[in-house]
Amino acid sequence: MAKDIKKDNAEVSVEQKLTTLYKLQTILSEMDKIKTLRGELPLEVRDLEDEITGLNTRIEKIKNEIEELKQNVATRKIDIESAKASIEKYKAQQDNVRNNREYDVLTKEIEFQSLEVELNEKRIKEANASIKAKEEEIVKSQNVLEERSKDLEDKKNELNEIVAETKQEEEKLRESAKALESGIEPRLLQAFKRIRSNSRNGLGITYVQRGACGGCFNKIPAQRQLDIRMRKKIIVCEYCGRIMVDPELAGVVPAETEVKETKPRRSRLSASSAE
Repeated sequence: MAKDIKKDNAEVSVEQKLTTLYKLQTILSEMDKIKTLRGELPLEVRDLEDEITGLNTRIEKIKNEIEELKQNVATRKIDIESAKASIEKYKAQQDNVRNNREYDVLTKEIEFQSLEVELNEKRIKEANASIKAKEEEIVKSQNVLEERSKDLEDKKNELNEIVAETKQEEEKLRESAKALESGIEPRLLQAFKRIRSNSRNGLGITYVQRGACGGCFNKIPAQRQLDIRMRKKIIVCEYCGRIMVDPELAGVVPAETEVKETKPRRSRLSASSAE
């Protein structure tokens, strides 16, 4: 079985390999056009989803901080009530002291508890101000969240419409690409995909245009152009590394032929006008 596979690969000519590769490139370019039609929408959707997740996390964090502040306020209010009760107790005890020393001790305790009340009231005021600021921040974040959620919904609908319109065509192209790839030897296919991934326009194979590479537009020596037209070996552009084919194999009328055909027509027109 392995011998049969090797025999089949050997029987595939370079011309057939190039033809198959160019057909594959044509299909992949059509798939690229579909992706271009979608534009930046997939990235925009992903960015909006990340931003919405971040906003939800932020809102939840602020809510937890507000809850902690409220608990702190409640605790300090209890401490204030406790300190006030102690003050009343110490004041009552001052009426029954036996000497100045006991009176001074109770006075200091009353002063200390009074300071505790003032400190807790100050901390409560600060906490309430912080709660108010955080509640305002939540409102702003929720407004932004609503806007981003609406934007996300619009972007998703737009993307889904484009995907729905192109899904059938894309699946058909993908199946055609798979069928062609199965007939290309793995090493050549891997090299083609690597070249394609490294090129900005996604071309792994291109044809000669007016004596230049159709990918990077650098001039190709005449002898090398002849070798490309012979289709006896796979030739790559020495500048960009793309696989080269001649225009005829690519199904394109060479520019030189068009010029030669148009010149006699112009001469005939000029001759008729001279008559």
